[in-house]
Amino acid sequence: MSAAATVKRLRGDEVEVIAFERGEFSSYSACGIPYWIAGDVPDQDALIARSPEEHRANGIDLRMRHLVEGIDAGRGEVVVRDLEAGVEHRVGFDELVITTGARPVRPDLPGVDAPGVLGVQSLADGAAIRAELDRGAKRAVVVGAGYIGIELAEAMVRRGLQVVTVLEGAAQPMSTLDPELGEKVAAAMAGMGMTVRTGARVTGFLTGPDGRVRAVTTEHGEDPADLVVLGIGVRPEVGLAKDAGLKIGARGGIRTDDHQRVVGAEHIWAGGDCVEVRDRISGQYLTVALGTHANRHGRVIGSNLGGQEVRFPGVIGTAISKVCSLEIGRTGLGEQAARDAGFNVVTATIESTTHAGYMPDAGELTCKVIAERGTGRLVGAQIVGTGPGAGKRIDTFATAIWAGMSADELAHVDLSYAPPFSPTFDPVTVAARQAATAARRPL
Repeated sequence: MSAAATVKRLRGDEVEVIAFERGEFSSYSACGIPYWIAGDVPDQDALIARSPEEHRANGIDLRMRHLVEGIDAGRGEVVVRDLEAGVEHRVGFDELVITTGARPVRPDLPGVDAPGVLGVQSLADGAAIRAELDRGAKRAVVVGAGYIGIELAEAMVRRGLQVVTVLEGAAQPMSTLDPELGEKVAAAMAGMGMTVRTGARVTGFLTGPDGRVRAVTTEHGEDPADLVVLGIGVRPEVGLAKDAGLKIGARGGIRTDDHQRVVGAEHIWAGGDCVEVRDRISGQYLTVALGTHANRHGRVIGSNLGGQEVRFPGVIGTAISKVCSLEIGRTGLGEQAARDAGFNVVTATIESTTHAGYMPDAGELTCKVIAERGTGRLVGAQIVGTGPGAGKRIDTFATAIWAGMSADELAHVDLSYAPPFSPTFDPVTVAARQAATAARRPL
């Protein structure tokens, strides 16, 4: 809808914009669903940015509960099924925009379809989880300890469940972090009353006499559950594109150029979780399911369709999350990923506080910086810490990495200081200075 709104704003009545949505909601914040489940957000309506009626008032012909079943690129048509009327018809296009998103990973395991085993992607999914909590679920198992998994685990704790167990197949939660920072996340989650089991590969879901889920099985045993939430991640939803013969990249997403036009298809565009994006540091293509990128893709597509040449410049993998009071931020490449990409890197890890140490609300944080040996070029950073403002410092590193700055340059940036906001030398400055020193050392 970002693409639709942008082209309509630029060209007005010169263009007819038709949008098809198979679901019941448009333009809502999926990222806010865990916080709705936790009770921070009062109701699902608060997560809706723009209703279908509002889109239509802006001149977009938005057709809800319409499923696109096929793309005929040669004829310039899509095959659409009206799910309410049960009628199939064809709609022609001059330009087509594919934004099919991603589908949650749902493992093919015994019992996965039992009542009480739920995923989280749509508002309907969030409502289903809230209904399970309202009916009295006391024991929750969250499968997966990535961003969505830890956010859901926090929601379960804050809703007062007696037992919250997190199962993660990898050696640590938050595998996008380097191991030593992932260990800090695991320790913090345990300190909040969660049971965190790493290296725990789920083998199935057991049901009770009523057919509902009663436990999750792993290679090491069973974990009782009244509710199971799957937070294993997502994969690009590219079935339509693949069937239409469009280019799919090695990472499983639709391959586009930097204008978001599908490679090899002059009049077809794609954006959001269904496409591959270029990492600005490594130059590699990858899939990143984030709403920030999706909205930017939409603006790029809409601008190009509206007559303005705009390019999507790539990503550096910046992300932030929290689990209760622990804030987690990362950007750029991790240490091993940087080495795998061919960089000769050094690292610097510092312990600091969010504010001046004598302030009553000062929290603790750990900051790790990855820089290229010799040049000192910043290639990655990670932060784990408690207290407001710990994780959000990652944006300073993201800006520096985006601009191609060195650790030494960042160490000399004129950052603000006052005791309620940072120590005299901000953790960003201290970590950058140590990384700059390490980068200058000979092998």
